[in-house]
Amino acid sequence: MKSWKGDSLRIFMVCLLAVASAFGQSPEQRTKQILDQLLAHKFAPFYAMFSPAMKQGISLETFSQQMEQITSLGVPERIEEPSSTNIDGDTVVVIGVHWAPVSLNFQVSWNQAGEVDGTYWRPATPPSTSWSSPPYAHPDSFTEIEVTVGDDGWKLPGALTVPKGQGPFPAIVLVHGSGPNDRDESEGGAKPFRDIAEGLSSRGIAVLRYVKRTREHPECAADPAFTVYQETIEDAIRAAALVRKQPGIDPARVFVLGHSLGGYLAPRIIHGDPKLAGFVVMAGNVRSLAAVTLDQFEYFASLQGKLTADDQARLERIRKDPLAQFKIPPQYLANLAGYRPDLEAKQLGTPMLILQGERDYQVTMKDFNLWKSALAGRKNVSFRSYPALNHLFVAGEGKSSPAEYEVPGHVSEDVIADIAKWIQR
Repeated sequence: MKSWKGDSLRIFMVCLLAVASAFGQSPEQRTKQILDQLLAHKFAPFYAMFSPAMKQGISLETFSQQMEQITSLGVPERIEEPSSTNIDGDTVVVIGVHWAPVSLNFQVSWNQAGEVDGTYWRPATPPSTSWSSPPYAHPDSFTEIEVTVGDDGWKLPGALTVPKGQGPFPAIVLVHGSGPNDRDESEGGAKPFRDIAEGLSSRGIAVLRYVKRTREHPECAADPAFTVYQETIEDAIRAAALVRKQPGIDPARVFVLGHSLGGYLAPRIIHGDPKLAGFVVMAGNVRSLAAVTLDQFEYFASLQGKLTADDQARLERIRKDPLAQFKIPPQYLANLAGYRPDLEAKQLGTPMLILQGERDYQVTMKDFNLWKSALAGRKNVSFRSYPALNHLFVAGEGKSSPAEYEVPGHVSEDVIADIAKWIQR
């Protein structure tokens, strides 16, 4: 039987060899070598190069679990040559890694002592200049003003687009999906919230979008009481209250639109602000976060085709606990335990419009059909699905994948038209 001492000694020797072999190499060479090790599921050698501050911030166990999420994508189709730049004395090396379902940039910051000061996997995002206003937007028909959501330590910058002409106008607040989103909910080559804002304001509807709290104030997640209320709900309620006070806005016709996580939380936002005139759910899940996450991993596996034995083993581990690798705080999950937005919405009288892209692999038609089943017969609830649209409500062909998000695109004009018609009905 192997002892824990034997295993620890083996890991320690591997780490020493990794550090020794990196001596004298350029940061670019070291990063290439590290990437090869990570893709072979060897995480300890890289961890051994972390600076003391990095090791204090994350354990080898947690780091390994996070890396498993990336390496579960399998063998990359293509790996780019490294590029580097100097930032505040550190050498930052970036290597593009391309799998069939997604392309990511592997980034490592090396300090002058040859230690790792930071490492990230980021979406391979095209330059922001690749985005331009959608053809259905008419910028000369509305104005955009800067606003601030909230008046305490969690103030959030935002933008309110208001149609020109005679008001008062109906208004809608945009509520983000999961992750630390900017005001445009930028994702790869798309800016869905900016599309929606410009599209609806071109059709006579004011739109408020704002930076998500976890982006503007990332320290908020360290609060022991942090749940979806602090992450999303509270700011949606504050934003609706702010819009009602704006000149030229009809306070009786203020709506909220929630995308993905924002749509999932629709009933809780309505409970917090019963004065809302209606709610638009765009790709809002009904099933639990664990169920939706497992669906995504299963989908990625299907894109890969034939899986190796290691791939199958990793997928089995994910099936047992889909959320384990994300290290979500217990109080966050406890707050959502047993939550069924479709059943809660059934008890509410607020008008709702529920929209779904049929090519969406993140929130699927399973969830859309659950909304329909629970709310069937409600005269003030409407449903619409779009065969060609993905999770961002951008059109495409074939099976959707994360790589599709990198291509510049716009929210479908059909979606904009349907939302505008529903609000102005």
